[in-house]
Amino acid sequence: MLKDGVWPTMITPFTETKEIDYEALEQLIEWYIANGVDGLFAVCQSSEMFHLSLAERVQLARFVVEQAAGRVQVIASGHISDSLKDQVEEIGAISETGIDAFVIVSNRLAGKEESDDIWKRHAEQLLHQIPETSFGIYECPHPYKRLLTPELLRWCADTERFLFLKDTCCDPDQLTAKLNAVQGTQLKLFNANAATLLMSLQAGASGYSGVMANFHPDLYVSLMRLARSRPEVAARLQQFLGLASSIERQPYPLNAKYYLGLEGLPIQLQARSSNAVSLTASMKLEIEQLRGVEQEIRTMAEAAVL
Repeated sequence: MLKDGVWPTMITPFTETKEIDYEALEQLIEWYIANGVDGLFAVCQSSEMFHLSLAERVQLARFVVEQAAGRVQVIASGHISDSLKDQVEEIGAISETGIDAFVIVSNRLAGKEESDDIWKRHAEQLLHQIPETSFGIYECPHPYKRLLTPELLRWCADTERFLFLKDTCCDPDQLTAKLNAVQGTQLKLFNANAATLLMSLQAGASGYSGVMANFHPDLYVSLMRLARSRPEVAARLQQFLGLASSIERQPYPLNAKYYLGLEGLPIQLQARSSNAVSLTASMKLEIEQLRGVEQEIRTMAEAAVL
């Protein structure tokens, strides 16, 4: 069983030569944990998994598990291959690193025009060939977004092999329908969308797993605590978090790396998925201004939690 709460979609620090910077990654893991997160989602799109070799994806997952050292749970994806044969290989290799669940990418099991029946048939093959692994599901937008219907999500829950959904529908009605579909099962829904987060928590979502936990994860932790105990404060915090998430429109994950550099982490503006020159001076100012305003919100939230 996975814990409720905040699960950052981890970024990957790189050196100037675009190699994984494990020294910086170690400090990043400590930063996440110090900010109160409940788990870590490694080797995801935020981690630039589509630009990592299988060996790098395996080592990245293993490193996060070892550094977390049981203090928080760790799940990982790295599910990028097209053929089921290659998918079985990558899932098996990454699962052996000690992660708590392997997160499949929803668009990897069927083409854009293919039916949910085909998706289920391919999922059954993976479950059969990798019998000891617990799974999650990530509605990743690349190369296309495949949202799970409530009916398909219930099918996943009924296999008793799926523990986690990173939901990216960003729609209150769909969120409610999905939550109703998995009620009473061990499959937990984690919302990736900041704007609909409080509403989804009140409807039964288990937490947040999204981009903005690379900026101010502690504020999402506070929202989880305040959602039921102090709804009026939670509503104010939600307003800030929803508006702040508009910064996702900037080049990502470079904007998160710039923010984390302001936090004192030795993370360079290096990425394999984009170029640092695409983060303009104006964008950097927006990040700096966001960081300034959030301190006032943090003070409010901390006082309410106490």
